[in-house]
Amino acid sequence: MNIIFMGTPDFAVESLKRIDEAGHHILAVVSQPDRKSGRGMNVVPTPVKIYAESRGIKVYQPERIRKDLALIENLKQMEPDLIVVVAFGQILPKSVLEIPKYGCINVHGSLLPKYRGAAPIQWSIINGDAVTGITTMYMDEGMDTGDMIEKFELSIEDSDTYGTLYEKMKVLGGKAIISTIEKIAEGKLIRNRQPEDFSIAPMIEKEMGFIDWRKTSVEIRNQIRGFNPAPGAYTFIGDEKIKVWMADILPVESDFSKVTMEPGKLITKSAKEGLIVKTGDGALKLTEIQFPNKSKMSAEDFLRGHQIEADAFRF
Repeated sequence: MNIIFMGTPDFAVESLKRIDEAGHHILAVVSQPDRKSGRGMNVVPTPVKIYAESRGIKVYQPERIRKDLALIENLKQMEPDLIVVVAFGQILPKSVLEIPKYGCINVHGSLLPKYRGAAPIQWSIINGDAVTGITTMYMDEGMDTGDMIEKFELSIEDSDTYGTLYEKMKVLGGKAIISTIEKIAEGKLIRNRQPEDFSIAPMIEKEMGFIDWRKTSVEIRNQIRGFNPAPGAYTFIGDEKIKVWMADILPVESDFSKVTMEPGKLITKSAKEGLIVKTGDGALKLTEIQFPNKSKMSAEDFLRGHQIEADAFRF
């Protein structure tokens, strides 16, 4: 099929690569503009652009596609069968949605109608879901409101973080889009309207990573997992902001969980027993932390050279 691909981050590269390897004709790629990044604030090309240029595919990078009338006209002249969109980062106007013969299809990182919005993978972990997946869908002018085509489920392991689940979902997204393109090519135009009940996965803000120790141990650990590797869950020791990357829930029957203390108080702070913090319903053992301008380290390593007050953490 003749396809225009729209995407930006590395999550989208897997889908673009699978489409390319399947032998479809990629007419062009549309990606977000290159942005400054890193300590040196150098301009960095998007991962999708890097792959496309390595394959000799023409790349367009509109600041706002809905206002780029010349680009929209150019896309029309290409006469694509499909426009495939994976984490592009801009809402497509009706003038673009109406261009392809078989419509615009999207790879979405949740089992719709659950988690419409910008951060479905992170919210599935933060909310403690056992299962997530990929939904392929036809696009309309709304935010993830189009008719669903196929769903592909994926179990969330207790050890998964946002980072590990992202990698699994990226691969699943590539498999999903090939399956959907094949069905459309065969004339199997599946359309399933989304039900009225849905949930939103809003964009993750750094401030959402602040740990409220009054929450349950499960809620806090899910928050830590969902913010790893970015933007990071955090707490404070005095005025110093400390990121918490990994933590283990202690059994409710353990002596540590039964201790009567205010949430945020340190139950233990020795290199032998670890850094154990009282939560709203038990105790959480912090296993990997990071101080400002320092590397990540195990809590045990930190405690070998530092002292922390018993009421260190605040909520």
